[in-house]
Amino acid sequence: MKIDFDASKPIYEQVIDEIKKKIARGEIEPGDKLPSQREMAKEIQVNPNTIQRAYREMELLDLVETKRGRGTFIKDDDKVIKQINEQMAHAAVKRFIDEMISIGFKKEEVINLLKEEFGRRMKND
Repeated sequence: MKIDFDASKPIYEQVIDEIKKKIARGEIEPGDKLPSQREMAKEIQVNPNTIQRAYREMELLDLVETKRGRGTFIKDDDKVIKQINEQMAHAAVKRFIDEMISIGFKKEEVINLLKEEFGRRMKND
């Protein structure tokens, strides 16, 4: 796993976000085993305690489950996956709208730009 770390956000949160993105893209599926905490720490070159915190937080979010002696697995629950996709979509839309507002666009202008871009994309698909 490759993560370009952002100094403005805790590393453990970025690890969680990256795993959520992989789930949303289908690169990690429900029931898949995650690397051990040590393996993950070594792979992305962070402190094992950081990965331990990320895994613990993901358990609290009901995203993963740890099976003693077997490892940590993505929860096999379609509702969780759907919820992750919805959360990520809403966050992306919010960032987009915030950025458009910050550069001076009004609601109708943003909607028109989206319609135009979707129209172009549909012609190319």
